[in-house]
Amino acid sequence: MLLIQILLLIFILFAVSAIIIRFKEKQLTILQTISWLAFWLAVAIAIILPQTTTLLAKFLGVARGTDVVVYLSIIFLFYAIFRIQIKLEKIERDITKIVQDKALNEKNLDKEK
Repeated sequence: MLLIQILLLIFILFAVSAIIIRFKEKQLTILQTISWLAFWLAVAIAIILPQTTTLLAKFLGVARGTDVVVYLSIIFLFYAIFRIQIKLEKIERDITKIVQDKALNEKNLDKEK
């Protein structure tokens, strides 16, 4: 096994332990936990058995296994950015609503005085 493979597997163990800790602290749902564990398992398999990416590439009609990894990574990153953007917009709406409610409450309190 190459040094880079060992280092990447150590990083995966760190990532998996962080996922498990966040699940125990109820920061992740069971579905999120299973999804992340499946993702890191797939990465570990690709690191231990690099020929699996070549098989996946042939199945998908792509020339090289590395290309498949790059394509899937880009798709994953765009999806993650999309999800983050949706959450940020919701947070902005929630903050706006809270500020409006607070301003109205303060205005009503001033009128009562």
